[in-house]
Amino acid sequence: MSSDAREWVWERSSSRGTARLVLLSIADRVPDEQCAAWASVSSLIKRTNASRSAVRDALDKLTVSGELELRDDLQGPQRTTVYRLPLAAAFLAKAAEEEDQASRSSPASEEDPLPELRIEELRSYGIWPKEGSASGPSSRVPTGTASGPPPRTVTPRWYGFRPSQGSDSDPQNRSEPKVNRKGSSSAAVTSASEWQVDPATHAWTREQGHLTRLGEDGLRSADAKWRAYRAAWKPRSAGAWAADWRAWVAREHTSERANYLSLPGSGPAPAGSMTRAEAHTAALLAALDEPTGTK
Repeated sequence: MSSDAREWVWERSSSRGTARLVLLSIADRVPDEQCAAWASVSSLIKRTNASRSAVRDALDKLTVSGELELRDDLQGPQRTTVYRLPLAAAFLAKAAEEEDQASRSSPASEEDPLPELRIEELRSYGIWPKEGSASGPSSRVPTGTASGPPPRTVTPRWYGFRPSQGSDSDPQNRSEPKVNRKGSSSAAVTSASEWQVDPATHAWTREQGHLTRLGEDGLRSADAKWRAYRAAWKPRSAGAWAADWRAWVAREHTSERANYLSLPGSGPAPAGSMTRAEAHTAALLAALDEPTGTK
């Protein structure tokens, strides 16, 4: 009979994700058409390979949807919880009632009346009422319950359906990542040539005194050299470029403008921006070419 309950879950249940696995695990324990079975949370965790919190959330969702009923008046072996699949029980009761009819006036559905539980028949499956110590269940698991369900009844030939839409359940494992979680998307990257000095970085040059030290022309020259040296670098985030640009500007020296003598008879060399090494080289060359006054 557990196969009929499982078939109902496959074909009719609107549950999804972990909730569907939990419902299938309970349906697999159903011994007869009353669709009542006992199961512990630890056994459901082992069967579904889900976390304890995911299993408990799934049980709550199934109870709210009406596909699972918690029977507080009953208990299984070792005081385990007893559940019932009320919609499946109503459907199977109607199907069994009309199975031998040549034609059906209406198809079986979950709107059919739910038959009352015949508790006396459940005793043989290890399900007992909670009240009364004399009628209480034994701590021993009944023979045949763990080894497998009783022989199944033939499923009616009209037993075919399409599941309706249902709500998603939690992931089976809490460690599994969720899609579109905050911070899951990578930051936008750009090249050095496309990166623009943001207002915060520009304000930093004023606060640190680099704009006063270098001047507007010197700052533009440092920016141009930085972009030329960084042109071959891989794209990075705007924050990474800003940090690298600030470090470059902080190390940048002020421009030195000097007029150096050219060869005799010619005017002074045009003034221009030189590095310290270039200025030293130019001065050395000028000294070598200057006449000494000896023949």
